[in-house]
Amino acid sequence: MSSGTALAEALGVAFAAGINVPATVAVLGIAEREGWIAQLPAGLNVVGEWWIIVLAGGIYLIEFVITLVPGLASIWETFQSIIRPPAAAVLAAATVYHLDPKLLIPAALLGGGLAITTHGTKLGLRYAVDASPEPVTNAVANFAELATIASVGISIWHHPYLTLSLALLLLMALILLVRRVILSLRRVFSGNWLRASDPGAKS
Repeated sequence: MSSGTALAEALGVAFAAGINVPATVAVLGIAEREGWIAQLPAGLNVVGEWWIIVLAGGIYLIEFVITLVPGLASIWETFQSIIRPPAAAVLAAATVYHLDPKLLIPAALLGGGLAITTHGTKLGLRYAVDASPEPVTNAVANFAELATIASVGISIWHHPYLTLSLALLLLMALILLVRRVILSLRRVFSGNWLRASDPGAKS
């Protein structure tokens, strides 16, 4: 395996962890156990232990329930800002450790940076979704996140470059979406939305 491939795999793991760390760990562990992917790298194969899978799965279920509660979801996701980036950096470093220890620092820095961007984008979307007073949109967001994590977490080991490229394209699209949502919310709260929609309003 080349250094580039290992780094792409590390960044894929970091991308998924930037969305949700326990879900990423659980997906990787289950995927290895079920044979959906080959054996994980030596620095990462601890996630295949059943007690790790159960622990990560349990934490994710707790997070899932918490993020169904409007208001509490935003608080929880904000708190995760201090957990996800460093955790993603550690997972990225563990992914390349078996190949070359010299890749540890680049993988950790790039993985942590990608996770910060991914989490920050998710946070913006979560704030927008959490503005809805019902739990349905939060639940849909949770399932969409889990589907993304599972897709990246499994396919990154089969098609690392393609998967990472698609993940980055998705991230860029979400960044643009968040920007549009923020601008729309600013218009709503400032009253410009009503003035813009009123044909009799003065320019």
